This record gives sequence, C-alpha cells and structure tokens, in this order.
Amino acid sequence: MCLGIPMRIKRIEGLTAVCEARGVEREAGLLFMQGEALEVGDHVVISLGQVIQKISPEEAEAAWEIYDQMLSLPERD
Repeated sequence: MCLGIPMRIKRIEGLTAVCEARGVEREAGLLFMQGEALEVGDHVVISLGQVIQKISPEEAEAAWEIYDQMLSLPERD
C-alpha cells in the first residue's frame, strides 16, 4: 500500500519541486501536474516521488492528524 504524503512547496526548479513537511525536505517531480498552476507555498500530495495533487492547507493538516494517529497505535504481531 502506498500513502500520499502532504507537503508544502519550498522551491520550484523546472519540473522539480523541493517540498517540506515536518522539517524533512524532498524533491518531487511535477510531470503529472503540468496543467496545474503551482506556486511556492502550495500544499501538495507526494506519492512515489511525484506530486499527484494540489490540496488546501486544511486538507494537509487533516491528513497529518490521521497519520499521527496511525503512528501512535501499538504495533501488532
């Protein structure tokens, strides 16, 4: 299973965005988003190294709240 990770765009360099979430930076491809107007500061979903969707800051925060809940669950055998 793959999860999309919400991140905020810090820089755009051609078809690559440098994105940040919780102090971690990653480069992500913009090939799938060529028709979308993306700007520094926008929130996006990253999956398999590619930006796949633009989202609102509220959607990004809601996703992180769910991920935090998942990560706080005890491990099962």
